[in-house]
Amino acid sequence: MPVALYALALGGFGIGLTEFVIAGLLPEVAADFDVSETTAGYLISGYALSVAVGGILLTALLGRLDRKKALLGLLMLFILGNGLSALAGTYEVMLAGRVVAALCHGAFFGIGAVVAADLVDEKRRAAAISVMFAGLTIANVLGVPLGTFLGQAAGWRATFWAITAIGVVALAGILALVPAHPAGARNSSVPAEFGLFRSRQVWLSMLVTVLGFGGMFGGFTYIAYTLTEVSGFSAGAVPWMLVLFGVGTFTGNLLGGRFADRDLGRTLVVVMAALAAILALFALTAGSQAATIVVMVLMGGFGFATVPGLQMRIMNYAAHTPTLASGANIAAFNLGNAFGAWVGGVTLAAGLGYTSPLWAGAGITLAGLAVFLLAARVKGGEFAPAEPEIIKETV
Repeated sequence: MPVALYALALGGFGIGLTEFVIAGLLPEVAADFDVSETTAGYLISGYALSVAVGGILLTALLGRLDRKKALLGLLMLFILGNGLSALAGTYEVMLAGRVVAALCHGAFFGIGAVVAADLVDEKRRAAAISVMFAGLTIANVLGVPLGTFLGQAAGWRATFWAITAIGVVALAGILALVPAHPAGARNSSVPAEFGLFRSRQVWLSMLVTVLGFGGMFGGFTYIAYTLTEVSGFSAGAVPWMLVLFGVGTFTGNLLGGRFADRDLGRTLVVVMAALAAILALFALTAGSQAATIVVMVLMGGFGFATVPGLQMRIMNYAAHTPTLASGANIAAFNLGNAFGAWVGGVTLAAGLGYTSPLWAGAGITLAGLAVFLLAARVKGGEFAPAEPEIIKETV
């Protein structure tokens, strides 16, 4: 794989760390700013909302720039936001820093996925995308535990300074290693680029992403309660269980990319069906610690094995505006996270028990599979007068 992919992966690592590490530092942040846990939680939900907005709007606005310059500009925004968080003297400034940093998230992965795919030949595009997203999964495996430890030992601001430094190194790497990459729609206007949303298949692709990936987060959001209240693990064992989950995400992401290059449609069908089965199996066997250890790895693996294929699918159906389509799908991933977490919370509030989010997640994933099978059989599937280039799926 081209070395430039690893510069993109480092940027993805820093962004993933920014998104996830705050969860382990919320008690320290809440105490420092003297706010409630609920208010501190807005640092997470506010980030996710900002990702969804930035993933579409910033990607569209930057679509006519050289993509390398766009990536560099987004990393500058990332550095600014995390530096602002590290310096924040009030909760409001901290929240503003989180929002600024999050604006680059969707656009970076959206534009970066197009750049990564174009760095290799057509048969290795999904694998190249998986390498870039590997930075995000490594952030889960190593970055979050280490970032939490640093924040607890040296103060939460030290973690955000470290993330800022990672952004600077990633900026230098992309500047040195990623070749100039002209925009694909330099002469089109922003409203014209939004014409991709006239495509039925683009909307179906986003819906598959919301449901297919959101199902995993339906179970994962409340996994600490399942592990301690049902499986009988101590609270101290939860971070180690999350490391196992992270190992699964890293492996599944890379393997999912390789198999998606061979047969995109069949890979997504198998992976989503397997993920639904694993979530249901987890709900049935959560009382066994041995089974839970195995299933945690499998849940992370099959959950993130969907990512390269889902990203490739929407890009295939928007050949004239792949960058905006890619950014829109990153927004769909985050909407899926929020939707899955909300449904899981509803089941808990209804008193259905700590395994109910897993059952809900399995149902959401099956709904995503059903939408995918329907989308694969839609004739034509385009509202736009000009039919885009479509890479054939086999199911």
